[in-house]
Amino acid sequence: MDSGGRDDALLERLAPATDVAGLHRLLELRAEQDGLLDVSYRTVDSPVGALLLATTPVGLVRVAFDREGFDAVLEALATRLGPRVLRAPAKLDEAARQLEEYFAGTRTAFDLPLDRALSTGFRGQVHVYLPQISYGHTASYGEVAAAVGSPRAVRAVGSACATNPLPVVVPCHRVLRSDGSLGGYLGGAQAKNALLALEHAA
Repeated sequence: MDSGGRDDALLERLAPATDVAGLHRLLELRAEQDGLLDVSYRTVDSPVGALLLATTPVGLVRVAFDREGFDAVLEALATRLGPRVLRAPAKLDEAARQLEEYFAGTRTAFDLPLDRALSTGFRGQVHVYLPQISYGHTASYGEVAAAVGSPRAVRAVGSACATNPLPVVVPCHRVLRSDGSLGGYLGGAQAKNALLALEHAA
């Protein structure tokens, strides 16, 4: 049987004419096989609300909170990383599983390939450092600034945390003001509080 016949047979098994979900899954498979996807995405539920997860062939590139507007996030990804953006949940099964374990309290660190294409310059240095703040601990913006070699760049650290493209997985929620108050957070103060409470962070 030629490749066209195999494709037709696959289509018949996966996607009867009325099966929209099957047609979408076939589109996912063909796009993946042909290397046509720039960004794959899915959404998951969590104790801090719905999260959008997005990956490139390199790794997880974006975690977004519902309050950011998922459509706006996807448009930004298409502009920055490439226009071929498709909902492909299976590509993010491992990320979804690890997030579920984290929120269940059975995972204290993530082990996922990351695409840091959205983290550049000084902000990128901060984002790379953040996972060194271990589960259950916090650091001040000033301490992070000193750790990355720019002790006066406290405001820049705050800006880096506020624009972290991989919140939760890259734990900017563990960075607080020097007086112990929360500071800003992309997911909002309630989400930051919830994550710190989950980790019993001091």
